[in-house]
Amino acid sequence: MHLQDTFRATQQASRALGQVPAETIRALLLDLATEAVASTPFLLAENEKDLAQMAPEDPKYDRLKLSAARIESIADDIRNVAALPSPLGQVLQQQTLPNGLHLSKVRVPLGVLGVIYETRPNVTFDVAALCLKTGNACLLKGGSDAAHSNQAISTVIQRVLGHYNLDANSVTLLPPDRQATEALLQAIGYVDVLIPRGSQQLIDYVRQNAKVPVIETGAGIVHTYFDETGDLEKGQAIIANAKTRRVSVCNALDCLLVHVARLADLPALLAPLGQSGVLLYADQQAYAALHGTYPSELLQPATPEHFGTEFLSLKMAVKTVTGLAEALGHIAAHGSKHSEVIISEDAAHIEQFLNEVDAAAVYANASTAFTDGAQFGLGAEIGISTQKLHARGPMGLEELTSYKWLVRGTGQVR
Repeated sequence: MHLQDTFRATQQASRALGQVPAETIRALLLDLATEAVASTPFLLAENEKDLAQMAPEDPKYDRLKLSAARIESIADDIRNVAALPSPLGQVLQQQTLPNGLHLSKVRVPLGVLGVIYETRPNVTFDVAALCLKTGNACLLKGGSDAAHSNQAISTVIQRVLGHYNLDANSVTLLPPDRQATEALLQAIGYVDVLIPRGSQQLIDYVRQNAKVPVIETGAGIVHTYFDETGDLEKGQAIIANAKTRRVSVCNALDCLLVHVARLADLPALLAPLGQSGVLLYADQQAYAALHGTYPSELLQPATPEHFGTEFLSLKMAVKTVTGLAEALGHIAAHGSKHSEVIISEDAAHIEQFLNEVDAAAVYANASTAFTDGAQFGLGAEIGISTQKLHARGPMGLEELTSYKWLVRGTGQVR
């Protein structure tokens, strides 16, 4: 089938999908979760074909890798999505005008979502579940490095769609080649919203070349500011969790900003990172404070390019600041508007940080590992939007809807 014919078929499927009863979609998603777990041997075997083509030391390897535990976690997310109430048909606002016209503002599907993503095969499940729940058809364009995994997952999804006699074009996996990417970018009249998930290079390319509307799910250049009043025990736990829980995800910590008055505590603050093998790029003052206590083979002087880098690995930058104002300035200059943290016991500093930092998720005394749709109670996410139009932060069910005005009259004319 020619790609334009594929797009047209998906658009037609979207019109019917929005009319499927919510209870049918709920049952379908529960069956999809069960089928995913039951298909674990098949999914892992296909995933292994992709893993064999990638070096284990590649930062993307962990994103690509599936396991029985990860498939069970994916299934749990699908069940969470199934359990959430459908946003479709929700009345956001209503009023009767003086002329008697009754207006209702009602949630509706976006229509057709195109999603371009790299490496992470779990995205195929996540996007399908979220789109089905919100009545959106989807065009999925995964990368060639996960081609076998994505095709296997698509096979599982199509099997379940068939059980419910739903149009197979409701969830369409496009070929993993560049031609499909270019066609999707140009799919005017077929794609309502395009969402790129992956590297900053991919996101920039999509933004610069797309002819259809784009929601950016940007890279995560994440900072933690350890304030003069920061609690050492809290700081140790938060920094270690944010950096090492899973290094290849966008909410992982990239840069620690430490108040100059707390440099003496820096060795204790970062001791857990040394035990986990985290390589630090420290500015002059931080380097001096860490020298002789942090493992020497894991400590290097920082250079300007280390600040504003998303490492996606066991690496982190450390910068000394004179106070909150300098920390805020550094984040404004080098952050990606994803997730930022202050560790402090000063209520005024916490409020200023929360109010002034321009990011999708701003934390006080908690790990950025929580920037996640499931953790935010959204069931799952289609991505973390770092822009401000339409959606910001983890994009769950509500963020995958638009609205329309229903106007009921009795013959009014203007």
